[in-house]
Amino acid sequence: MLKQPVDQVKGIGDKLAEGLANMGIFTVEDLLFHLPYRYDVFEVQPLAELIHDDKVTIEGEIASPAQVQYYGRKKNRLTVTLLVENVAVKAIMFNRAFAQKQLLPGRRVTMTGKWDQHRLQLTVSNFKLGDADEMTPIQPVYGVKGSVTVRQLQKSVKQALDQFETDIQEVLPVTFLTSYKLPDRRTALQHMHFPADRQSLAHARRRFTYEEFLLFQLKMQFIRKKKREASAGGSLYYDREKVKDFITTLPFQLTNAQQRVLKEIMRDLGSAYRMNRLLQGDVGSGKTAVAAVALYAAVTAGKQGAIMVPTEILAEQHAQSLAAMLDGYATVALLTGSVKGKRRKAVLEQIAKGDVDIVVGTHALIQDEVHYKALAVAIVDEQHRFGVQQRRTLRDKGLHPDVLFMTATPIPRTLAITAFGDMDVSAIDEMPAGRKEIETYWVKENTVDRVLDFIRKEVAAGHQAYVISPLIEESDKLDIQNAVDLHQMLSAVFEPDIRVGLMHGRLHPDEKEAVMKEFADNETQVLVSTTVVEVGVNVPNATLMIIYDAERFGLSQLHQLRGRVGRGDAQSYCILIAEPKGEIGKERMRIMTETTNGFELSEQDLQLRGPGDFFGKKQSGIPEFKVADMVHDYRALETARKDAEEIIAEEKLENDPDYRNLLEALDAQFALNGEVLD
Repeated sequence: MLKQPVDQVKGIGDKLAEGLANMGIFTVEDLLFHLPYRYDVFEVQPLAELIHDDKVTIEGEIASPAQVQYYGRKKNRLTVTLLVENVAVKAIMFNRAFAQKQLLPGRRVTMTGKWDQHRLQLTVSNFKLGDADEMTPIQPVYGVKGSVTVRQLQKSVKQALDQFETDIQEVLPVTFLTSYKLPDRRTALQHMHFPADRQSLAHARRRFTYEEFLLFQLKMQFIRKKKREASAGGSLYYDREKVKDFITTLPFQLTNAQQRVLKEIMRDLGSAYRMNRLLQGDVGSGKTAVAAVALYAAVTAGKQGAIMVPTEILAEQHAQSLAAMLDGYATVALLTGSVKGKRRKAVLEQIAKGDVDIVVGTHALIQDEVHYKALAVAIVDEQHRFGVQQRRTLRDKGLHPDVLFMTATPIPRTLAITAFGDMDVSAIDEMPAGRKEIETYWVKENTVDRVLDFIRKEVAAGHQAYVISPLIEESDKLDIQNAVDLHQMLSAVFEPDIRVGLMHGRLHPDEKEAVMKEFADNETQVLVSTTVVEVGVNVPNATLMIIYDAERFGLSQLHQLRGRVGRGDAQSYCILIAEPKGEIGKERMRIMTETTNGFELSEQDLQLRGPGDFFGKKQSGIPEFKVADMVHDYRALETARKDAEEIIAEEKLENDPDYRNLLEALDAQFALNGEVLD
């Protein structure tokens, strides 16, 4: 019945139905689930309990006529004095001169706004004549547009609740309602629209938060199950003794975190299902060593491995480090766009014949001309997602390898559960022993001369420095101009004694490679760049990272940039040049100077910025929830994930009658029966 057109609600005529349709409300269900986006709370507190700068509600008697001051064009300020608990409180409203006729001496009034403790003054956002007990203490605020008014919407919602109350079906099994003390769906919906008090609203919100998380996690677990079933028969029969022997030859002791992650990966390789795992780890945490062991495991099974990276210079570095680690154990080949002619033909033949054990390269690894004899393990480095098209390309080649995705961007656990819910997630959350922490300092722009002296000092000691110019999203041109100006300024200061290079996003890929190679070979000592170096080359000799206008970046990006240094034995430094105006900018700078732990930073960044900004607005996998908040409701998210795993594993949706409504809700929301699985 809830799928009926919205004009079946009494009181909704053609005109209102048309206005609601413009808001995306077509059915009775759409109307009932058009929930308030916030609530105004009118709970009067004693003056002594009011907190400076908080939004508060007070009630009192108007002591004198309201005064209106006009200024500018069509602008005005109304001032009125209230007697609150026999104390004179000044109330100010902007551009509401019309209220002067209502605010008459002797009248009682309730006002809500921002409280100034020092001036005993309230900047009013809204007011009602009469005492607070004559008002609804919690008032929902709805999003409306076009011809539809809030009053029309609320009236229509109330009528729909009265008319279709018995058609609101419960979707959660009784066991969950009982265990988590959740109100039923009908009651919760009533309280979301018309809360009697804070407690009833909190319970209703808690119920819909859990429902939203559970439905989404069930979707993710369903997709994960289907992918696993589709990838059955992928056991890799690797030689455990040879792998153990190889690990003992590494020139360092694996950390506990590396050992834990390796166990998870090796278990995946030996299982009947193909691996689909995300490996997180800070720069320098040892992801490459873990990758080398996984690739070698494929070799011991008589198979091939491949590792794909975003840039040619990074591919060259990986090829060199893997060849050194696997010397005597496996053959390593490099395949990038720069490998051409006879050399390319020879490499392609070796890959096809199986003469090469491990191939390192860029996207060139999956081009049509590349044919593997037996690819069993594919590792994708520094990519949040291995593209659907790339996965399809491998499949079209007849290849279904175990896939490991690696990222140096620590993703907060709440986002990992949500955005990567269809994958297994591992984290190397421990740095190798003896590694020196990067010392981080926040300085103001008036100390730039001292920063330049510090660059000279580091270069004189044989080291190198990055200087980052901010990326300004609104204008690529302006971004480049910033970097160009900075390059010209530093060239004038340092050259000819110190060579200064320039890197930005408009350079041709070949030019970028050349610039990075010069820096990697210490032909240039200072590299001015935009954030294109955030993911990239390993230059152990670089000990200094200087970031101009650091307040423009999020914590995770600042941490990524900082991770470009500290890769060698020498002490490294990160200097943040910033003049943040707001409190969030200042907080970012403070956090950066206090911790170098990427996972701690990512959690704090999520709280400061929110999930949309953390990944970027268009990042796939981050759902829009109506009620739930991934950051603040992370415990409910964890619970929903655990419950969803259990429901899917035990096939309760298909077999338990108590879960039938949940299955229908899931199918209605995500159309899972028609889900296209890559």
